Amino acid sequence: MTEKKQYSKFQIWSLASRPKTLPAAFVPVIVGSSMAIPYGKLNLLAAFIALACSILIQIGTNFTNDLYDFFKGADKPDRKGPIRVLAAGLVTPGQMQLAITLVFGLTFLLGLYLVYLHGFAILAIGILSIIAGLAYTAGPFPLAYNGLGDVFVFIFFGIFGTEGTYYLHFGHFSLPAFFASIPVGALITNILVVNNYRDIEEDKRNGKITLAVLIGRRFTRFQYFFLIFISFVIPFVLYWFYGFKFWVLLPYITVPIAYKLIQMITKLSGEDLNNTLALTAKFSALYGILLSVGIAL
Repeated sequence: MTEKKQYSKFQIWSLASRPKTLPAAFVPVIVGSSMAIPYGKLNLLAAFIALACSILIQIGTNFTNDLYDFFKGADKPDRKGPIRVLAAGLVTPGQMQLAITLVFGLTFLLGLYLVYLHGFAILAIGILSIIAGLAYTAGPFPLAYNGLGDVFVFIFFGIFGTEGTYYLHFGHFSLPAFFASIPVGALITNILVVNNYRDIEEDKRNGKITLAVLIGRRFTRFQYFFLIFISFVIPFVLYWFYGFKFWVLLPYITVPIAYKLIQMITKLSGEDLNNTLALTAKFSALYGILLSVGIAL
């Protein structure tokens, strides 16, 4: 009871939403929208609603993750990562279930406007995204517990998020938008990679089979390095093969941050990796902003 009184309701639900993960929501939307600017195709209202839906899906996924990790006993009060509100006794399972219903319900209602604009393709992406958000830790085959969390993040927050936003402005998909989605998905996936790398031993004990648990520390570090590397290849691909102006190379400004992150994940362990996690999220956001600016210019 003492711990509960330390937090206001706003603080509790802010903790549950995991604000450090929210770059995963806005980066694909701004990158996909930036591709519409040079052609005068930008639909600001559609972009704003897409951003709201993306943020809500991310929050709903985080709420679901909190609930089902609690049910499965994967979150202990002494965990290395940030506080989890259910494990800490700050909310009840019933309150979290209601919050999940409200968040995904609001997402669906807002998304109806986007469906009105572009029909079945957007409806399919929206429904699949909500289902995947729930299936990440819920259901008979939770993705996060079967080594598929990384694939889920890359596909839905990278490819679907970026291409889906592009589709809102143009009414069709494109190969350049697909390539632009690769660094978006890769760097957002790296947020999860650091989280799972930090929690390997804890997840093993709790029966949570993440990709990091399956491939071990050495190959998880390699995965992290590779996702950064491929992210720096893509701007050159857009510049050299698709005629984008040299501004698209702006993300190379972040190379020193990438180098620092590689050093951090190589040397640090345990709770010290929380700083790596936070910087990885900031790096993902900064890279995405610079890529968006470069594309728009």
